[in-house]
Amino acid sequence: MYGTQSRIDLALEYQAQIPILRPSIHARRANLTVKFQDIYGFMVEGNVDDVNVLNEVREKVRQQGRVWWALEASKGANWYLQTHVSSTLKASLRFSALANAITLKNLIRKGIPAVLRPKVWFSLSGAAKKKSTVPESYYNDLIKAVEGKITPATRQIDQDLPRTFPGHPWLDTPDGHATLRRVLVGYSFRDSEVGYCQVYFENLLVSSFPYASHLNLGLNYVAALLLLVMKTEEDAFWMLAVLLENVLVSNCYTNNLSGCHVEQRVFKDLIVKKCPRIAAHLEALDFDVSLVTTEWFLCLFSKSLPSETTLRVWDLLFYEGAKVLFHVALAIFKMKEEELLIAFQVGDVINILQKTTHHLFDPDELLTVAFDKIGSMTTTTISKQRKKQEPAVMAELDQRLRRLNPEKFDRSAIQGLLDLWPLIWICSKASDGIVCPKKGLSSGLVYIQTKFLGIVCEIFYNVINDRTIHRQNRLLCCLVPCFGIFLNLKI
Repeated sequence: MYGTQSRIDLALEYQAQIPILRPSIHARRANLTVKFQDIYGFMVEGNVDDVNVLNEVREKVRQQGRVWWALEASKGANWYLQTHVSSTLKASLRFSALANAITLKNLIRKGIPAVLRPKVWFSLSGAAKKKSTVPESYYNDLIKAVEGKITPATRQIDQDLPRTFPGHPWLDTPDGHATLRRVLVGYSFRDSEVGYCQVYFENLLVSSFPYASHLNLGLNYVAALLLLVMKTEEDAFWMLAVLLENVLVSNCYTNNLSGCHVEQRVFKDLIVKKCPRIAAHLEALDFDVSLVTTEWFLCLFSKSLPSETTLRVWDLLFYEGAKVLFHVALAIFKMKEEELLIAFQVGDVINILQKTTHHLFDPDELLTVAFDKIGSMTTTTISKQRKKQEPAVMAELDQRLRRLNPEKFDRSAIQGLLDLWPLIWICSKASDGIVCPKKGLSSGLVYIQTKFLGIVCEIFYNVINDRTIHRQNRLLCCLVPCFGIFLNLKI
């Protein structure tokens, strides 16, 4: 159903005749869960109230589509490249919905019709301009040049392909995997600094290990959704390029995720200013918002929100820039303010936010809160906040690197680690032969030793900087849980 121009066109033609969802009488009475597939192939699950919301949203989509078609008929196919809608044009149109659409921004905030999204995104985002600066055969030449090459990025991409929207009728097929792989591998060679980013717990500056250790975040989700929207894989490639090179803050997807960490710090400042009650309550719970917002920012809500709601956010992202992500993230917290204020467990907070995002079927409700209730945030203001936070992030990343890199320790610390090596070997011997996914480590024994070494290095770093009489006792107390963790993991 998906993946090529003809398949996408069929799906979009289907959307023009969206049927009204009619749950059975039994389902309406019992308020049972209803499951169906949306036009992008994703399974939607919700109750009857959710279905009613979807029906209302689809009617709004039809009405908004009429406005865009009228503009195309009166102004021309590429009217949206002109930033001003003339009063003469507004007077000539019969649709009252256009009366308040003074600017293109307002029109886009009300949604771009799905059938027009590919060309509107491609033009307004700058992808078309970026593509025009290189030879016409650039993408095909790039794919041919990288064919058969194996790098750490290609190995990670191959691991992530089956984990990208599993069960999707096109993405989770050999054809879908091959197409997604070409886009991701192609970009990893275009920008070797970014390469391909997959997020692990070690990349994150968060402290709550139980909630951050099962992450599967990366460019694969963003590229996959672009493939479902754009008409060709080459267009999806250029949309990914303009997203990473022009729309988002730099270094969001580099190995240390420094750009992402900057965004998280900026968001923490914004939530204090825009949602002070929520911020104070979460601080009292010692809850790090990065536990949920990291996924939102790295996957651009593609793993969190329903597909149509996500694409409405992306409509604005490609036109207004990355500030939209802050508006939307703050809106999600704001919409559930009362529930969050009576949550007294970290797990409850996470459950509330996850349940909220999964059932945000009305993009208008979300975007109304994001821009009307949250208030304005200029790109200039956010840029200043980024510059303010960047030094602190780089210092923290540098400190973490020094703590986890044994080469940076003094001789006494290294000698202490060497003395512990027999114990490390005993703990890890049983796991020899496990294949490690990390670069350059094929032996499970070496992998476990290296991981354990990083943890012990961190312990030594903290203990050495606190030369008190209880140093040895503290060292022992720190090492015991480390051994316990590995034993619990059956190592």
